[in-house]
Amino acid sequence: MGDSQTPDPEAGSGSPADGSGLLLSGARLADGRTVDVRLGGGRIEAVGTAGSLAASTGTRPGARVDLSGYLLLPAPAEAHAHHDTALTAASGTPDARTAEGRTTGSGARAGGPPSDDVEEVQRRTTEAALLQLGHGATALRSHVRIGDVVGLRSLEAVLQARRSLRGLADLTTVAVPRLLTGRAGEEELAMLRDALKMGATVVGGCPDLDPDPGGYVEAVLTVAAEHGCAVDLHTDAADPARLARLAAAAGGLRPGVTLGPCGGLSRLPHDLATRAAEQLAAAGVTVVALPQGSCAALEHSGVATSAPVRLLRAAGVRVAAGSGALRDAANPVGRGDPLEAAYLLASRGEAGADGAYRAVSSDARTAMGLPEVRVEAGFPAELLAVRGQDVAGALSLSYSRIVIHRGRVVARTSAVREYCDSAAAVELDLPRQAQG
Repeated sequence: MGDSQTPDPEAGSGSPADGSGLLLSGARLADGRTVDVRLGGGRIEAVGTAGSLAASTGTRPGARVDLSGYLLLPAPAEAHAHHDTALTAASGTPDARTAEGRTTGSGARAGGPPSDDVEEVQRRTTEAALLQLGHGATALRSHVRIGDVVGLRSLEAVLQARRSLRGLADLTTVAVPRLLTGRAGEEELAMLRDALKMGATVVGGCPDLDPDPGGYVEAVLTVAAEHGCAVDLHTDAADPARLARLAAAAGGLRPGVTLGPCGGLSRLPHDLATRAAEQLAAAGVTVVALPQGSCAALEHSGVATSAPVRLLRAAGVRVAAGSGALRDAANPVGRGDPLEAAYLLASRGEAGADGAYRAVSSDARTAMGLPEVRVEAGFPAELLAVRGQDVAGALSLSYSRIVIHRGRVVARTSAVREYCDSAAAVELDLPRQAQG
């Protein structure tokens, strides 16, 4: 994506539209320090003790955001989304099936699969991406179906949405063919190459659904090597032998191989799961877990399980976490919130609060090939401020959020919690979230 920016919706309220700089004052960091942070040119210019920094020379008056009472963190990234099918859950509900072929308000074709009309997919993608941006994700990776009856229409729509989101969020696309082997796969193999020429930047797919999973993986790796692309594949990882072959084939590929959601590893005996994790670690494969549920791409029936994050990390595997389904057939109530994914990892004992947040921030960015973000001078100004005192509190109760992309505020969510007057409220001094 380019460096051009759209007109600033926050102009006049602490977010410079001209990129001249922004001062974040009184922010609390994860290590407990309270600091001022000065941004400029899309990066962090300086970090100093509270009250020690002034805005950059030439910064317009008022380009300051008071973050008293907020925790400032590197922004999360969404490592596994399906924007082409997002917000289509209504197509599976009885009240949506009112007329054959009629389109519902969500862009879903009543009584059938979601509409693949280019305009509808672009609208859904844009709405879903902005929803996730509001949660804090300034970078998103979208897995997009190609081939079959869809052809390249959904990819075209997502690429159009990517262009319209420039300056608000960075959206990258993964081309996901269904079949790649045999006579049936020849057309989709050619279409996969066309998808990369159109602008898809990652080669994806679902080897579990192909009659020849090994041949599918070989085809994906060949195309990725031809174009110098990363690989991001869907697999349940329930077959240790198949996973071992995949890891052996993927080992050493640059710029890297990612697998997800790998929920089947949690259903394997501990020794088999551990051995599989060691093989993935040796091959340098990254796993993206989906704590909020699986995704429709696997067409998996039964109860979805999340990957065993603690076991994988103990074996040396880099593990990120994504959202997967966002209110589609696979998860009609999916929120697409990275902090919820981190919360679920922590609440299930798969990671501590800091490690859980790392899965949706630094590890997710690494899985996506993005530069590291720290709240230190010189790093990209991709930041999330959430009301709270520490990471555990942010994962537990993080409604109010301020999102910063390329050094400017691009989204705000404000929540106020109040209690009715009562003797108990006065006596106990019950907290109100709006208070610092």
